Amino acid sequence: MAEGVKMKAKHIVLVIISLFICVGLFGQNAGEAAAPAAPASQGYSIVQVFVDSGNWAYAILLVFIIGLVYAIVRWNQLYRKEKIDAGGFYLKLRNYIRNDQLEEAAKIAESYKGTTMGFIFWSALMIFKDAKKSGQSGNDLRMAVQNSVEESVLQTVHKLDSGLFWFDTLAQVATYLGLLGTIWGLLEAFASLSGLTGAAQQTALTDGIKKAIGTTALGLLAAIPLTLIKGWLLTRANNVISDIDEYSVKLINTINNAIKD
Repeated sequence: MAEGVKMKAKHIVLVIISLFICVGLFGQNAGEAAAPAAPASQGYSIVQVFVDSGNWAYAILLVFIIGLVYAIVRWNQLYRKEKIDAGGFYLKLRNYIRNDQLEEAAKIAESYKGTTMGFIFWSALMIFKDAKKSGQSGNDLRMAVQNSVEESVLQTVHKLDSGLFWFDTLAQVATYLGLLGTIWGLLEAFASLSGLTGAAQQTALTDGIKKAIGTTALGLLAAIPLTLIKGWLLTRANNVISDIDEYSVKLINTINNAIKD
């Protein structure tokens, strides 16, 4: 748990740093807009970079939007659907199990069945209750409960962090689109030099390179937040999995202690 808190703090710091960078960039652009008119070559806003990058900018924006939509979906799963006080949930069940009130314990677990931990615990308690009614006892009953927990864990836990690799993929695609846009822009810049000489040629080359490099900047501006989002969600998934591992073992031990040989 301590390691999870450290990882969470690390990602929060990174997000804050990114926000400061973004605020600084937009603040600079606002300052340029409010300042007296200056030559165009002295300022270059993000909006201008986006406009100059043409279709490459829209491709990168599309990748970024896909990443944000997927982030909302996974946030809903990991933070809303998996919201549970693991320690308090286990303690409630432990008290009922120790008092041999399995029906009440099963009802509480069922109310949390929408969460991964709740489903695992509910499955184990149902097996425990049904096996006990059927006359099983001792090691056979303990083995039935343990097998139920292990099977439920195998069925559900892998879904918590599955698919998070898509954030890495989208970040890479955004970066590669930015690089490809830069290379393509440089080719266009060099092609535009034909027929120009002297200062006109130098100006055309400078403007072309400036626009081409802008697509790389856009690609990185999309990739960095997606990478941070992936780390943030992965930390949450690992914390949920860690709680499941810890309290599943405690639940099995509690049930084993309640079983009479």
